[in-house]
Order: sequence, then C-alpha cells, then structure tokens
Amino acid sequence: MRLSTRARYGTRLMLELALNFDKGTIFLKDIAEKEEISEKYLSHLVIPLRASGLISSSRGAHGGYKLAKSPSQITLKEIVQTLEGGISCVECVKNPSICSRVSKCATRGVWEKLDEKISDELSSITLEDLMNSQKEID
Repeated sequence: MRLSTRARYGTRLMLELALNFDKGTIFLKDIAEKEEISEKYLSHLVIPLRASGLISSSRGAHGGYKLAKSPSQITLKEIVQTLEGGISCVECVKNPSICSRVSKCATRGVWEKLDEKISDELSSITLEDLMNSQKEID
C-alpha cells in the first residue's frame, strides 16, 4: 500500500503553510521552490484543500495562501482524505455493496482493522506535531 504523490506533496505544502502560519500568506512559487515541487502541480493540490476549508487564498501583491485554521486543528487524516478521497486499503471496506463476498470473506475483517488503525493514527497527528518535528530536524 502506498500513498500517492498528491497526499505526500499536499502534506508538505500544508506543513509549509503551517510553518508560516503566524507570518500571513505565502506565495505558491515560494513553497514550490523550497519544497522542490512544481508550482503547477501544487496549484492542482490547493483546489481541493481550499474547497475543504483547510486553506484560504487571497489575490494581489500581498496575496497567497494560508491555513484556514490553526495548525493544531488540522490533522493528517483531513489532508489525506481531502487529497486521496478516502483512506481505505480496499474498496469493499468503505463500499460493501461492490462485492458479493462481503458476508463470507475472512480477509475483510483484517482490512477493516487496518483501515481503523490507519485512520486513528492519521487523526492523532496534527500539523502542529509535524511543525515540531520539522523544528527538531532543522
């Protein structure tokens, strides 16, 4: 199982916004340069992040992007769900109607438990936690 580039790069984008939370807005080109990610790619990621209320934007000379709420209030789960559309390992866990074997599948319970553990872990990590980890590295 692997997270897509959308989730990984989106988390890096959100972390940069968190690190600049007290400074106001930041230009996407500055994040792209610092994180070595295409500005065009990041521009595709901000659309769902803004639509979900995780970030806000403003236009003009002093425009840019910023977190819509405090880094302590945004979890990794929110970011991943927004960018991935969910976090299930297998489709039948979130949509049992797609599989006729749901009631007689011994492995489905394993996937449900794994989804729950992943969800719990992602819910327990905030952008503030990632900021603190980043500060320790720098």
